[in-house]
Amino acid sequence: MILLLLAFFAGMLTLLSPCILPVLPFVFARAGRPFLRSTLPLLLGMALTFTVVASIAAVGSSWVAQANQIGRWLALVVMTVFALALLWPALAERLLGPLQQLGARLGARADAADARGKGGAGTSLLVGIATGLLWAPCAGPILGLVLTGAALNGASVGTTGLLLAYAAGAACALALAVWVGGRVFNALKARLGVGNVLRRALGVAALLAVVAIALGWDTGVLTRLSSASTARLEQRLLDAAPGAAPAPMVSARPAGSGPLPVEGELPSLDGATGWLNSPPLNAQALRGKVVLVDFWTYSCINCLRAMPYVHEWERRYRDHGLVVLGVHTPEFAFERDVRNVMRAVDKLDVKYPVALDNNYAIWRGFNNRYWPAHYFIDAQGRIRAHQFGEGNYANSEQVIRELLREAGQRDLPPPADPAAATLKGVEVQADMGNLRSPETYLGSARAENFNPAGGLGGPTPKDYRAADTLALNQWALQGNWSITDEAAQLHRAGGRIAFQFHARDLHLVLAPGADGTPVRFRVWLDGKPLPADAAGIDVDAQGRGQVDEHRLYQLIRQTGPVGEHRFEIEFLDAGVQAYAFTFG
Repeated sequence: MILLLLAFFAGMLTLLSPCILPVLPFVFARAGRPFLRSTLPLLLGMALTFTVVASIAAVGSSWVAQANQIGRWLALVVMTVFALALLWPALAERLLGPLQQLGARLGARADAADARGKGGAGTSLLVGIATGLLWAPCAGPILGLVLTGAALNGASVGTTGLLLAYAAGAACALALAVWVGGRVFNALKARLGVGNVLRRALGVAALLAVVAIALGWDTGVLTRLSSASTARLEQRLLDAAPGAAPAPMVSARPAGSGPLPVEGELPSLDGATGWLNSPPLNAQALRGKVVLVDFWTYSCINCLRAMPYVHEWERRYRDHGLVVLGVHTPEFAFERDVRNVMRAVDKLDVKYPVALDNNYAIWRGFNNRYWPAHYFIDAQGRIRAHQFGEGNYANSEQVIRELLREAGQRDLPPPADPAAATLKGVEVQADMGNLRSPETYLGSARAENFNPAGGLGGPTPKDYRAADTLALNQWALQGNWSITDEAAQLHRAGGRIAFQFHARDLHLVLAPGADGTPVRFRVWLDGKPLPADAAGIDVDAQGRGQVDEHRLYQLIRQTGPVGEHRFEIEFLDAGVQAYAFTFG
């Protein structure tokens, strides 16, 4: 319920966002007419269309994006005819012939219906549907949270409900704006007799809006010119609402504070698409053992930072009845390739059984939503505790020890000291006090904070120019790139990615070209070659490195004071694929 309310208020905030401006002329063109027959059907059509399109696009593939793009162009045609009808009703009727129902009737017939005191709802609904196809709201933290959840967990009634709440909030805000605009419109008509002038002015505004949307200005230039920071307002709402956003760390309860509850039974493992380091396992085979189920994926920085502690528990307690079961559930397509996973398992020195969960069958069986996620199973096959995200390692180990004692183990070794762990490279825990930049995806399905906003293209290669100045957590492309659901791919050598960040560490998930040819790169910090004391483990002292496999690359690890910087990576060869930034 809290998240539904947040989504509704975030939708209302879109009235302050510049991305709403291009659709306002179409909405205000219905001002001054009866609310139930004109404004309400328009806003309903807009809200429902946005909800349906966003629900499908959040979990769809490239064909969904292409179909939506076709729909937008058809909607632009409808709106162009509508604008012409506002400007010259008679001329539009003569010139547009077969399109009369989509054009002149959108204006003239609605006026006639209004004059008769009935009808007009169908026309307004059609305009609303077209407006919903054209509306591209600036995705702030709340809408981004909803879309990311849909992309990870699939379409659901909950996701659609959140999107509908967001659209309803926007519709309510627009209804208020139309009410105010309608009163002004009627007052001007009554006192100054300028109804036709206002009608033509709206027609000009609608035509300009069509041009702006066609050129991508609706979510590009307008966002950069905006002084209203709705994203900050949304983030404050999320921060203030308890439980609204997924917590990075959630534990069932502190160990030792009473009997561990029973949270459920160990779900079936039969959905695994393969097994590493072990023959296939099932719940019956694990009965009598304490089991730690670790959901992970090998390019996830949070998983990599938690892995040393999982390894230590496995080493310390395996002779006392503990079985660690890794469930590798891929986030990106390349993590479904068993060869890549085998390489990662070897490189990360994973010795315990790993179930390959390429179809998310085990993930869904646990109703899981996080990487990493730890589920603690007792010797009777019951889930007794869980831990979502990094941290809380001492408590997790105490849960393991408690379950082992329940199973009859008495001579347990002393618990490990998390502070004494020897960590290096990506294993070093995040500097949370200086972490101001969020995980950021570069693929079109979940991309946020791209500069210019709304300017991210699609699978057709496109030339980009990075802005000289970026706001905190904005990113940009330079060179010739194509954008798929998951990644940005470079087609000509010399391309760059820029990111304005605030964190000690910066990582980027990268992959070589389709043929596996390595791609050389060089890292820049604030326009200068990366200093040696800020180089990550995948960069040499000159700031250079090479993308030769599909994985996470640590590019920056600062040793001095942490502040805000502009990161740039220049690729000296074509073909690289960039998936996501993470920070620490």
